[in-house]
Amino acid sequence: MKQILLVEDDPFLIDIYTTKLKEEGFEVDVAEDGAGALRKLKERKPDLLILDIVLPHIDGWALLRKVRENLKLKNLKVIILSNLGQKADVEKGMRFQIEKYLIKAHFTPGQVIEEIKKTLK
Repeated sequence: MKQILLVEDDPFLIDIYTTKLKEEGFEVDVAEDGAGALRKLKERKPDLLILDIVLPHIDGWALLRKVRENLKLKNLKVIILSNLGQKADVEKGMRFQIEKYLIKAHFTPGQVIEEIKKTLK
């Protein structure tokens, strides 16, 4: 069973994505901010990190920088799922060698799940 760490601070989206991912057979862990995500990543490396950028305490960019600097985590697959959709944001994400940059408003939860499945094949 593939394990996913979802880093998202919106309770509504946490509920939608954890429900859908579990229905598809994924094991899902949730962190509601960057600090919580770092703690969970130290405990266990997931198969995929789904990361929002706008987060309390430690934002997604700072978390991604720490992940890429950590030898144990530097090859971790990451999908950014954010409302930040400016070209500069997408390009910044790609410089961190992420798998995909998905803009929340452009994808239904079902489409996001399909992108996750493709990434984990």
